[in-house]
Amino acid sequence: MTSAAPKMSPPPRPVIRQLDEDTANRIAAGEVVERPASAVKELVENALDAGATRIDVAIEQGGRGLIRVTDDGCGMAEGDLPLALARHATSKIDGSDLLAITSFGFRGEALPSLGAVGRLTITSRTGDGAGAMIAVTGGRAAPVRPAAANCGTVVELRDLFFATPARLKFLRSDRAETQAVAETLRRLAMAQPWVAFTLTSDGREILRADAEQGELFGALTARLTRLMGPDFTENAIPIDAERDGLSLTGLAALPTYTRGAAVAQHVFVNGRPVRDKLLTGALRAGYMDVLSAGRHPAAVLFLECDPQMVDVNVHPAKAEVRFRDPQAARGLVVSALRHALAGTGQRADSTLGQATLAAFRPEPQAARPLPAWQARTPSGAAIRAGLDLQAPDPGFAEAPSARFDAVGPDPVADQAPLGAARAQIHENYIIAQTAEGMVIVDQHAAHERLVYERLKAQAARDAIPAQALLIPEIVELDPAHAERILGLAPDLARLGLVIEPFGPGAVALREVPAMLARLDGAALIRDILDDLQDQGRSDRLQARIDAVLSSMACHGSVRSGRRMTPEEMNALLRDMERTPRSGQCNHGRPTWVRLDLADIERLFGRRD
Repeated sequence: MTSAAPKMSPPPRPVIRQLDEDTANRIAAGEVVERPASAVKELVENALDAGATRIDVAIEQGGRGLIRVTDDGCGMAEGDLPLALARHATSKIDGSDLLAITSFGFRGEALPSLGAVGRLTITSRTGDGAGAMIAVTGGRAAPVRPAAANCGTVVELRDLFFATPARLKFLRSDRAETQAVAETLRRLAMAQPWVAFTLTSDGREILRADAEQGELFGALTARLTRLMGPDFTENAIPIDAERDGLSLTGLAALPTYTRGAAVAQHVFVNGRPVRDKLLTGALRAGYMDVLSAGRHPAAVLFLECDPQMVDVNVHPAKAEVRFRDPQAARGLVVSALRHALAGTGQRADSTLGQATLAAFRPEPQAARPLPAWQARTPSGAAIRAGLDLQAPDPGFAEAPSARFDAVGPDPVADQAPLGAARAQIHENYIIAQTAEGMVIVDQHAAHERLVYERLKAQAARDAIPAQALLIPEIVELDPAHAERILGLAPDLARLGLVIEPFGPGAVALREVPAMLARLDGAALIRDILDDLQDQGRSDRLQARIDAVLSSMACHGSVRSGRRMTPEEMNALLRDMERTPRSGQCNHGRPTWVRLDLADIERLFGRRD
């Protein structure tokens, strides 16, 4: 027996209401001002748009108590102050072309959003006008009144989020918020080396970047040395490339100078710091097969293009961009990085040499008895006195694993970047003498890279051999995904992966690369689709092929423990000088380190 459905009254019809201006501003503030660092970003960008050459930022309590940004820009006239606090009022654009954006700000939302959630005061003066001030609290503005001011603008924001206390619960500790503010200002300062920046937190100066002088690369290098440390700039190579109306400049670190996380990667588009999956993915691809597992490259890259080629009006925070031709942007970043890194085989990472010297220095420790064989060794004083003492046999259990060959002078090799081989120790490390010092080479790691590069060149020259499957593998996909992967069929075929359509929403996998005979084709295709969805491109198949070539190179290279003749060692050094990326093995480890003669002499106390 079924019971009748209970009678229910219909829900009340919702009523459409026009939100008041205060509520609209608080909603907009939730998108524009996420935390104190967001407020600092908006205010500093306004100062840069005003042509400031000096910007001073002061915060208290991580920014929640006070944010003050002082600049020496063009300033605002008294009559412009009320309009500056109105939503969608801006001096940056006239609204005729939203793609022709040449300024940081253009939406006219930052100041009214800040005034809606905090206590905002703006004091400004133009070069030929009188100073004026306006205050707004929780979205309610007071009348403009005269004020003493220097040319420029001072924006002071107190009690951030007092009007929306729920937002305060999502803020982190004062220390964490201060670090976020410092990182935001640091990123903005990277793109503006000719502008001076300071950051003061609770009365203590924590960041200072004076205005730099000179041309672009000189000023940029000096600014990055100050902001990222000298180790980065000493171990970075300049990037300067142009293609299809796009230009890329900046500095990229050597593959042996890496970080444990992607914290030293900074990308700018038309001077605007962005966090774009396409560009960060291109940065990773540019360093593909030269980094150790779990390590991340360090780079500061500036992509410049016509404003019509990129849309920055994607999100109110303006941290995301959309390119008209995303693959052109990605291709430029990848090719420029790979080309620059290919020429770094004879560029040594200074931190490696410093670490090597540090390993040579004895650690401070309490005096301990000398080993018996060392106690029988003639003292330095006796040698200096000219005494003819014969040291007894030290009594090694086995002969030291070092071999020195009498190698005649070779002026050409001595002047080569990696010098002339002088010895082989432990049957794995080559000691070479250079004009400025010495080089230590890991013979197996170096030869492994040489063989790997030859195999890659051969694979690129000749098509990757494919192996036909006895029974084609049918991969069921979403129709849209099937169409997308089939669009890559010609590119995949060049890598030995042959796919064909197999009805709606399916593809047939007919051939796989011969070197990947045990490949799970269905899983690979789905992984490639995931890459396409996330980055717009996939290098997954190429990476797997490179991994096989790397393994082949490892087994086909000079093994550790093999004794090499002087001629073989010098031939290896000359081959390294001719081979791209020879400074790192296939696994990203360094293949050689350089020790300058001056550093060696300091190690032995020969110079201060």
